Amino acid sequence: MHIVKWAVVLSIFWLLLSGFIEPLLLSFGVISVVIVLFILKRMDRAENEPGQIGTSIRLIRYTPWLIGQVFSSAIHVTKLIWGSPDKVSPAIAKINVKDVPASSRVLYANSITLTPGTLSVDLDENEVTVHALHRSSIEELQEGQMEKKITGIWGENK
Repeated sequence: MHIVKWAVVLSIFWLLLSGFIEPLLLSFGVISVVIVLFILKRMDRAENEPGQIGTSIRLIRYTPWLIGQVFSSAIHVTKLIWGSPDKVSPAIAKINVKDVPASSRVLYANSITLTPGTLSVDLDENEVTVHALHRSSIEELQEGQMEKKITGIWGENK
C-alpha cells in the first residue's frame, strides 16, 4: 500500500509539472516514477521502516499556511528591492530550535528557506543559522511564530 500511495502522488505530481499528455512524454513520466519507486523500495529495505507520506490533515493545514508565508514574504522582498538600497539590511543569526521536535527540524529549516528573503544556511542540533535580506525577518523568526505553527501542526513536541 505504501508504494501505491507514492506511485499515485508521484504520477499526479509529474502530470501537474509536465502538463503534457503525449505518448512519448507519458512514457518518460512512467519510467521516472518507476525509477523513484525502485529507489524508495530499496531505501525502505535499508532502514527497515517505510517512510510515511503526509496525507493527513496536518499537510492540509501546513500547505496553505506556507503558501501564505511565501506570498507575504515575496511582497516584503519586492518592496525592499524596489525601495532604496539603504532599506536592505542583510543579517545572519542563529535561531534556537530546541522546542521544535527533532523529526520536524528539517521541515522548519526548509520552510524558512522557502519564504523569500530568508535562507537556512546550517542546521545543528538545537539551532538553525539563517541569512535574511532584512533584520526584521530574523526578528520575526526569533519571535517564534513559524516555530509555533510547525510545532502545532506537526506535533510530537517534547
